[in-house]
Amino acid sequence: MKRLTTFLLASAIAAGPALYLAPASAAPQPAPAVRAATPVWFANGSPAAARQLVQLIATAKVEGLNPKTYNINGLSRAVEAAASGNPAAQGQAQRMLDDALVAYVRDSRHDPNIGIIYVDKELKPAPPSPAQILADAAAAPALADYVAQLGWMSPIYGKLRQALASRVYRNSNEERLLRINMERARALPAGGHRYIIVNAAAQRLYMYEDGQVVDSMRVVAGRPDPIAQTPMMNAFIRYTALNPYWNSPADITARRLAPNVLKQGRSYFKAKGYEVLSDWTANAHVIDPMSIDWHAVAAGTLQARMRQKPGPANSMGKMKFMFPNAQGIWLHDTPEQEKIDDAARLQSNGCVRLEDAARLARWMYGRPLAAKGAAPEQKVPLPQLMPIYLTYLTAVPSGTQIVYFDDFYGRDRMAMRRG
Repeated sequence: MKRLTTFLLASAIAAGPALYLAPASAAPQPAPAVRAATPVWFANGSPAAARQLVQLIATAKVEGLNPKTYNINGLSRAVEAAASGNPAAQGQAQRMLDDALVAYVRDSRHDPNIGIIYVDKELKPAPPSPAQILADAAAAPALADYVAQLGWMSPIYGKLRQALASRVYRNSNEERLLRINMERARALPAGGHRYIIVNAAAQRLYMYEDGQVVDSMRVVAGRPDPIAQTPMMNAFIRYTALNPYWNSPADITARRLAPNVLKQGRSYFKAKGYEVLSDWTANAHVIDPMSIDWHAVAAGTLQARMRQKPGPANSMGKMKFMFPNAQGIWLHDTPEQEKIDDAARLQSNGCVRLEDAARLARWMYGRPLAAKGAAPEQKVPLPQLMPIYLTYLTAVPSGTQIVYFDDFYGRDRMAMRRG
């Protein structure tokens, strides 16, 4: 649950950064002339952008970086010399600023190595090329703002970093939480078009367009049990399945379904819409459910493949959003709206149940989705792949505040033990 432990940040944190993220599907590459662009550090003779980069690098220790690596003292002297308007001094400072920006951005954009599952390698953060770094900075509407807000990083990362640099924390524990969560935010997108972030700690989903949250909804995330936690994962949503089956995981079948079969017999399958399949392959066929030794299934010595047919009682509801992964994680509708209304919504087996799946579908597709008849597993491909980031943020910027959430999964405690 969210703790009402919030505090006001410095005013600089309130502004949201300009964001860049490559489109989810392949897009034409910029022409070479665009890639050759470089930022103008002394536009109209003003050193504001240059000084902003110097100030940023001077506080690089909050990210575990050494300002001396970027020649901070020489850079500062060069910028002040250029502020006089001397063309030669500005040319020298321009080259040094370009080099410092490239080095700093490339040191910032990398996998934080904290156990995130990268289903699609394109969504694994990696250092951009020097030409791309300079071109992005040159394209920024206001270079000083782009630098101040770390436009090459996630806005969440930028605001957590600003909180650390401004020492906007009340004790060493909050400082460590800011650092831990900043590393998680390192794997989030630097901006761009449209993407989804699910924060399991807040049990909430956010829809982003051009770096801004345009909608959000409550979700039910995985239980705190180690085997049921929603993992941190970056992936592309590729399609939606309408009238989905629910394939029960083997442990759920043993723990929850098999005891009901033993109590109710064949009638349980008819009442709940379950059926049993012959095996776990794609060519499996439906078999007589009473041909299974359900005592052995309940004891965990035999596995039975059960699935629930589409219908009002189906645990997937009317649709599920698929980003195929070995962990069997996806977003889905739910008929159990009472779980959405709970204050603590950590009740799933790892997948993410949505408050309003139909609303998310309309945003993703630009139109409502409706099944054509009763056929199960109707696949609706997305015209453009949708990036989704499942994360675990227990310290989150919210306007001019940092909001803290309980560490339900114990990941903060584990990170602190590792130092």
